[in-house]
Amino acid sequence: MKKLLIIPMLFACYMGMCQASVIGKPIRLQKFEVAQYDFIEEMNWKDAKAACAKLGKGWRLPTKDELNVLYIYKDKIGGFASGYYWSSTEYNSGLAWGQYFNDGVQASYGKNHECNVRAVRAF
Repeated sequence: MKKLLIIPMLFACYMGMCQASVIGKPIRLQKFEVAQYDFIEEMNWKDAKAACAKLGKGWRLPTKDELNVLYIYKDKIGGFASGYYWSSTEYNSGLAWGQYFNDGVQASYGKNHECNVRAVRAF
């Protein structure tokens, strides 16, 4: 019986119903809080913005400056992947700022690239 319940639960998570699980126990930094976990999949900028907004109650992509704070405190926060993370700050219509969490470099990336995503919200 238990095995039969797993399949519907996995399907629900695949369909986006488990997005709230990325929030976990938020970590407070400065004037915002950070979701405890990354989204499972890397995603393009547009999808990243939408996924964060679907978390509800003010959750969003961090600004370029907030993303740098996440990088500075990455060891305190924990759980970051090596690679690029999206910010909400646009460079122009086709590019947005991201940050490479291996060395902290911020650069503009094509919005169609897939990067890691960590949500934040003001408190």
